Amino acid sequence: MAASKKLKVYRTPIGFHDAYVAAPSQKAALEAWGSSHNLFARGIAEIVEDPALTKEPLDNPGRVIKRSRGTTAEQIAALLPAKQSASEKGSDDAPDVAKPESRSRRAAKPKPRPSHDAVDAAEADFAELADRHAEADRALKAEQAALDRRRAELEKAQAAEREKAQAALDRAEAKYAAAIRKWKG
Repeated sequence: MAASKKLKVYRTPIGFHDAYVAAPSQKAALEAWGSSHNLFARGIAEIVEDPALTKEPLDNPGRVIKRSRGTTAEQIAALLPAKQSASEKGSDDAPDVAKPESRSRRAAKPKPRPSHDAVDAAEADFAELADRHAEADRALKAEQAALDRRRAELEKAQAAEREKAQAALDRAEAKYAAAIRKWKG
């Protein structure tokens, strides 16, 4: 695959998934992930060289491929608060029940991803503008071609009229010269 030699596979964590993308540069990977921050500089994103992990992204360049990190049970366990040790509970007979976290300790709800709608609308407007400009250019070229044809026809007609007038002038001068010769005797 010639294109895959130019592409590198990059990975960044997104929630309980890793997001992989095959891109020609870190900048292109960041754009594919929709990130406005340099995740590479922050140590959050990295290049991946494991063939088992790079195959699917290289088959789908530019498309973000998500892969789950861990099993569902591991992910749920990571969401639950840490269990108290037996000595903290006071007895070994008590069931393992996690205390609910206070509101202040709960993680803040992540901000929603910014909408891409404005970019899509701007791209559509730009495409429409490009179409209008191309149509105006085509119309001007058609008008120019029509003017060029009219100019060629006019020049041809004027050349024919000049030839006819020149012939008439030549005949009149010849006739006058003959009349002068005859008059002089």
